[in-house]
Amino acid sequence: MGIEEKIKRLDKQIDEIRDRIKGLEDFKTFNEVFDRSTLLTLYKLLNKGYIDIMYGVIKTGKEANVFLGLDRNGNRVAVKIYRIATSEYKNMIKYIEGDWRFARIRKGKRNIVFLWVQKEFKNLETAYRCKVRVPKPIAYKNNVLVMEFLGVDDIPYPMLKFYEPENARKIFDRVVEYMRRLYKCNLVHGDLSEYNILIDENEEPILIDFSQAVPLDHPNAMEFLERDVRNICRYFGEYFDVSFDDVYKYVTKK
Repeated sequence: MGIEEKIKRLDKQIDEIRDRIKGLEDFKTFNEVFDRSTLLTLYKLLNKGYIDIMYGVIKTGKEANVFLGLDRNGNRVAVKIYRIATSEYKNMIKYIEGDWRFARIRKGKRNIVFLWVQKEFKNLETAYRCKVRVPKPIAYKNNVLVMEFLGVDDIPYPMLKFYEPENARKIFDRVVEYMRRLYKCNLVHGDLSEYNILIDENEEPILIDFSQAVPLDHPNAMEFLERDVRNICRYFGEYFDVSFDDVYKYVTKK
């Protein structure tokens, strides 16, 4: 196949995936997120059936946007796309270096972002296997991660930050138990707060955003764990008395 034919084929693939992205009238967001490389990545995931159609934004973060999508079977999925051009990859490195699972780090922003996505997928697999309520990871490719969609119909579950608990103690106990299960499975979330916890219709918490999670032998693991515990104690301390020492001892006890 000649170069011109290859270009025509790539352009056709890009046009096809563009036609499957709905509900994005904000062209600035579209162009910022869906560059040529990302569109080709989405096309490959589409060919495997992980994505069929994508709709509007569920969540916008500093480094990534999450979109509602449907897979080939009509099941709702969450599609998380990291923006390569604007990602703070230097901040990512401190969570990657020292993680034995990713000992070989190829230099360059694009390679770091791709590794970051792989890291989040692996961390979600570990958490899910250890019976922590998280979005079930489905697939990843380059800067795109496909996960279970968590919500009712097309509406995602709310963040704890924007939710008024009826039973804060119940949510607190479950979150702390999940932190303990992660610890027993050799993992620390590393950025746990009311912004990274969703609440379902039964007031059950769901932990999200696992890209920065590290194994216990990471040089900063215990520092990250202490920060997680302080964040959880700070939030729930608005509802009842919480002891940092008690929570930390429970999470880390053998």
